[in-house]
Amino acid sequence: QVQLVESGGGLVQPGGSLRLSCAVSGFTLVIGWFRQAPGKEREGVSCISKAGTITYYGDSVKGRFTISRDNAKNTVYLQMNSLNAEDTAVYYCATLTQCTAQFPTAVARYRGQGTQVTVSS
Repeated sequence: QVQLVESGGGLVQPGGSLRLSCAVSGFTLVIGWFRQAPGKEREGVSCISKAGTITYYGDSVKGRFTISRDNAKNTVYLQMNSLNAEDTAVYYCATLTQCTAQFPTAVARYRGQGTQVTVSS
């Protein structure tokens, strides 16, 4: 059974930064970050390949967010900079079959519970 646990969410002012972490139990897998705001559909934020050599980003976060991973720690990170109110959502990580440009619509087999990110002054 794959388990994913997110951490690092919280309240941040506009223009601020947060780093989210996704701890994956004992496996090296393709991981995607997604977010969902109340009343909105799921949005693909980013994905990363097993080796960390392939990454993709959603259009709304390109240039502001950076995904990375430390396979020795079985952890995937999402560095979020220049946050704005539109970034407010529950963020969760999920396992994917592959990391491609189509990741926003990919089916995730396993996902974590999510962590709340709120951007507000």
